[in-house]
Amino acid sequence: MKLKKNNRLIYLFYFAFLCLSYYKTYSQKSEFGNWFIYYGNQPINKKWSWWNEVQYRNYNLAGDLEQLMLRTGIGYNLTENNNNILLGFAHVISEPYINGTINKISFTENRIYQQFINRRNFGKIFIQHRYRLEERFLPTDFRVRFRYFLSLNIPFNNKIITKNTLYASAYNELFLNLNSLVFDRNRVYLALGYGINKYLRVETGLMYQLFENRNRPQFQLVLFNSIPYLQKKSK
Repeated sequence: MKLKKNNRLIYLFYFAFLCLSYYKTYSQKSEFGNWFIYYGNQPINKKWSWWNEVQYRNYNLAGDLEQLMLRTGIGYNLTENNNNILLGFAHVISEPYINGTINKISFTENRIYQQFINRRNFGKIFIQHRYRLEERFLPTDFRVRFRYFLSLNIPFNNKIITKNTLYASAYNELFLNLNSLVFDRNRVYLALGYGINKYLRVETGLMYQLFENRNRPQFQLVLFNSIPYLQKKSK
C-alpha cells in the first residue's frame, strides 16, 4: 500500500506534533543520562521467534547505574512476519538516589508482560504499533501498567533497511498506570541508524523521558540483532 506524498507529510507532522506537545507539557528540569541497549529478535521458524534484550541504564555516561534490565519472551506471528503476539518475562535491578542525596538504594523487580505488535509500511516509511500490558512485582507492591508504542523508520539511500543503509528512527511511547488510571510517563526518541548487514543494525540518538513535572534526557546507543536462531545449512 502506498500513500500520496501529502498524506505522508501529514502523518509525519502529526507524529512530531504529538511528541512536541508532550515535551512542552511535562518538561521542567533535566539531567543527561546514557542507555546502552541490545535488542535480539531471533526467528525460530516462520511462526515462532525468541525475543532477548539487555538494557544498561546510567545516570551519567557510564558507571553510575540507574537500572539494569534483562527481558526475554516467546513470540508467535499471526500472519507471516507480522501481527506478532508475545508472552515474556523481565528482571530489573534499580538503583535510585534517595531524595536527591548522594545515597542510593537497590531493589529488584520482576515483570510478566503480554504484547501485540503490528507492522505496516507506506512507501519508504516503516511503522510499528506495539501494545503491551505489564504485571510488575515490586518488593512491597504490585502494579499493572499499559504501554502504547508508535515508531517510524525511514531509510535514506535504500527502499528498505539492509546493508549500508542510513535511516532515521523516531518513536513515542505512552505509559499508563492501571492501578490508579493515571499517566505514568512518556518517552520521545529521535535517532540516526545504520544497517550493518541484513540482520544487524545500530542506532544512536536522544530520548526524552517525560514525567508529570520533570523530564530526563538520555543518550542511547542501540544494537539490533535479528540473526535467525535456527539457520538452514548451506548445501
